[in-house]
Amino acid sequence: MFDLFNQISGMLSRPIHELAYGFEHMPILFTFFLGVVGAVAPCQLTSNISAITIYGNKSLVDKVPWLHVLLFILGKIVVFSALGIIIWQLGQEVHSALSQMFPVLRKAIGPLLIIFGLFMIGLFQFNKSFGMIKIPNRLKDSYTGSFLLGVSFTLAFCPTMFVLFILTLMPVVKTTSYGVILPSIFGIGTSLPLLLVIFLIWYFGASGAILKKSRKIGAITQKIAGVLLLLIGIFDTLTYW
Repeated sequence: MFDLFNQISGMLSRPIHELAYGFEHMPILFTFFLGVVGAVAPCQLTSNISAITIYGNKSLVDKVPWLHVLLFILGKIVVFSALGIIIWQLGQEVHSALSQMFPVLRKAIGPLLIIFGLFMIGLFQFNKSFGMIKIPNRLKDSYTGSFLLGVSFTLAFCPTMFVLFILTLMPVVKTTSYGVILPSIFGIGTSLPLLLVIFLIWYFGASGAILKKSRKIGAITQKIAGVLLLLIGIFDTLTYW
């Protein structure tokens, strides 16, 4: 399945990759388009589709959750910025440690999506406690939850993202006077598909369209989105486990 993801990713990223290298003399544009390439990397493909499903469904059923979306993207930016600073400070010796850590974190994304899917379908609800683990109210469909979702999805690194961020972007960061801001721009680039879909929903006035017609249809739409997330989670788990 990973080979299938690689083929899809290669088909989507090839023209963007060529565009990115066309701006190699302009670090900010080069970094942004490199981030767009990262958005369709095999490990980020399911994460971005899942984010679009979650926030696209919220936009259609109620209104565009701009603050949720922005906090999700902020979570991505924080992770990429922190990684950039760590690698900048520690250099080559941190590469091997990160290459061992990211595959483990990547495996968690599939099960996480399955849990989200089951929750959206309505098979269970998050109460104040889940087993022996207390889940704070502020994390349930909250701004904090959106931020943490962005953080967790961003930690889903794979060989493609490792090459793009650490081996391609970081040398540019180290040789550019304003290199410290480039990881953040890379994070924005990886969020472009989500921003584009949410913007189109807002631009064409589709936000809350389903709710205006029927709350019952809105509930059905949420269950469909949940099934989609469940399938993506299963597919992702089979790919990376």
